[in-house]
Amino acid sequence: MRRPQRPSSPDDDSGTPDAERDTGTRPHPGNLPAELNDFVGRESELAALARSLEESRLVTVTGVGGVGKTRLVTRAAALLEKRYCDGVWLVELSTVHDAGLLEHAVAEALGLNDHTTRPPRAALVEHCADRGLLLVLDGFEHLVDDCAALVRELLRRAPRLRVLAAGRLPLELEGEAVHPLATMTDEDALRLFAERAAGVRPDFRLTDRSRGPARELCRRLDGIPLALELAAGRLRALSTEQVLQRLDDRFRLLTGSTRGALDRHQTLRTAIGWSHELCAPPQRLLWARLSVFAGQFDLEAVEYICSGPDLPADTVLDVLSGLLAQSVVLREDSPVGTRYRMLDTVREYGAEWLAATGDTDRLRRRHRDWFLGLATWCELDWFSPRQAEVAARVESELPNLRRAMECSLETPQEAHLAQYLAATLWFLWVGCGRLSEGRHWLDHVLEEETPYDASRLKALWVLGYVAVLQGDPVGAISALTECREEAEAAGDATAAAYAVHRTGCLALVTDDMERARDLLGDALGRYRELGELNSNVLMAQVELAMSTGFLGDTEQAVTICEEVRDICEDHGERWALSYALYVLAYAALQRGHPERARELLEESLSISHTFHDLLGTVLALELLALVTVTEGDATEAALLQGAADRIWPSVGLPLFGSAHYGAPRVRCEELARRELGETRYAAALGAGGELGPDAAVARALLARPGGREQEEPGGGEPAGAAVPAPGRTRKPAASPGTGKGRA
Repeated sequence: MRRPQRPSSPDDDSGTPDAERDTGTRPHPGNLPAELNDFVGRESELAALARSLEESRLVTVTGVGGVGKTRLVTRAAALLEKRYCDGVWLVELSTVHDAGLLEHAVAEALGLNDHTTRPPRAALVEHCADRGLLLVLDGFEHLVDDCAALVRELLRRAPRLRVLAAGRLPLELEGEAVHPLATMTDEDALRLFAERAAGVRPDFRLTDRSRGPARELCRRLDGIPLALELAAGRLRALSTEQVLQRLDDRFRLLTGSTRGALDRHQTLRTAIGWSHELCAPPQRLLWARLSVFAGQFDLEAVEYICSGPDLPADTVLDVLSGLLAQSVVLREDSPVGTRYRMLDTVREYGAEWLAATGDTDRLRRRHRDWFLGLATWCELDWFSPRQAEVAARVESELPNLRRAMECSLETPQEAHLAQYLAATLWFLWVGCGRLSEGRHWLDHVLEEETPYDASRLKALWVLGYVAVLQGDPVGAISALTECREEAEAAGDATAAAYAVHRTGCLALVTDDMERARDLLGDALGRYRELGELNSNVLMAQVELAMSTGFLGDTEQAVTICEEVRDICEDHGERWALSYALYVLAYAALQRGHPERARELLEESLSISHTFHDLLGTVLALELLALVTVTEGDATEAALLQGAADRIWPSVGLPLFGSAHYGAPRVRCEELARRELGETRYAAALGAGGELGPDAAVARALLARPGGREQEEPGGGEPAGAAVPAPGRTRKPAASPGTGKGRA
């Protein structure tokens, strides 16, 4: 659950330059979670963190698991968000196990979608370089060395950046202010226990009779918040005195006759172990098996992965409900339905028990197999009316999908399953704005040699596709040529067809239109022979329409895209539809119908933005800018163009220097400069460059032509002249890989 962004106070007097820049007229950016219950105590710690963040650019809160580090830093960040005009951003690292994905996780939290081939760290540095933001890093201890290196570089290259970190140990960087987090004071611990107890048993009150046992319970638990909350959860079935008695027994078991202060970590383990002891045997078993999940999970996955002869599938829901009642498992409502998760400390405790049973490897393989099946189903369902649901589902399951790939790569004999999974998720990498992470996994899985040709060949053509969209023609042609040659040698007609298709796509974006038309036509013929019909096939048709239209046959391009639109409507496909609508809008503008072009582009833009498809988004924005200047509003057109210019570096295609894709941008700039003059044009362009993708899309979809002066820019040039005729664009750009205009 994310906290709604709220407008900053216009009378904010924090005294920082960033606060002064904020006018109070726009909501604070950021992604801090909403608080689901009251924050209790810690006033002195919050004040100390606020002071430290004024004096130091890196502040780290350290402490044992369960002491409340995450809750403290998110609370402190929320209270200080007005200081940071570019937002407060939480990066949760506990589910990131591969150090190679650290930068991806930070970029994802910042909402940074970079599709280029440059290292993710370079994109992060560029993004943060001139922004005044607070980065909150939580749960980094298992990646401490890599995290420290990243933070060091970001702080050196982004002078207005501040970092608030929470982990079990410091980052040990120069200038770091470390705040070891103690357990709660006696009074705060008692308040926390009482509030959480009232949450599970509404009639609970601290009375003269219950106050003494409650205070003693808090003292015995050393004021550790997680331990207190677990203890409060037991009040559904026990009185405070009974809880204290059982906990006292557990203390004696772990510490013998010693009455000295207990180690805090051991105390937390005592609380969790005591809660574990009070679980019924099936609950303990499920707790252990749930530890194989990363992040959230749903009931269906639990029923498949965790069931067995000793835990029948039809009993899992009841057993899970018992763990929910004891606060071992947490329930979260999400866009894809009810989800569950365990706190990391609780999950780690379960993992130790699972290891003790010798069942870890079997459960991890069941976990891997479930998510292989889920990815396969999602790929098939991508070509359906449930496309948006599929996108949301794979986004929510990404930590588990990553873990499934990691599991397969640990055993050479199973590396082909990682190749299959990385390739099957092509729609996530390409259609949902995750090109950079997709490239990471595809490169990684293809390092392994396997005897399974089908998985490897699919991974190769998906890698080629990702490289095309990243603006990496050398990487693309290498993967696609290898795929086609090996597919033809192995007799894999499907892989060969996809390799031909994506080679045609490469020719398209490098302005080699005749070759693109020939290759795409060849691929479509192969698809027909195979009986293949899916989103990729529809994209091949759209790309053929683009090459045909760029070669001057607008009528044929429209015919092809109208057919694509009909098929999309029949199957409920939306992603490929967005590109077909783009081509139809381009044709409508060429024919002198800007109103129709705007209609088509608004639908295209809305779809692309929904799927986080930056390429589709930026293409639609640029053509909308041209439509806008054609309608007579040069200022708004320049602003939209500036917004598109900000997005392009994260896409990669400008690296090809495509004249055809760049034609709307060139023509819009020409008309807007002529209408506004250099100074006003530059001002509007700069204002657009301040807009992030969400704000740019919202503005574009609200920018109706009604109320504008409809005079023709630049002395009444006809609307149909807005798009240059194909013959007036420059020759195809040379491929960086070959020095020629052919891929």
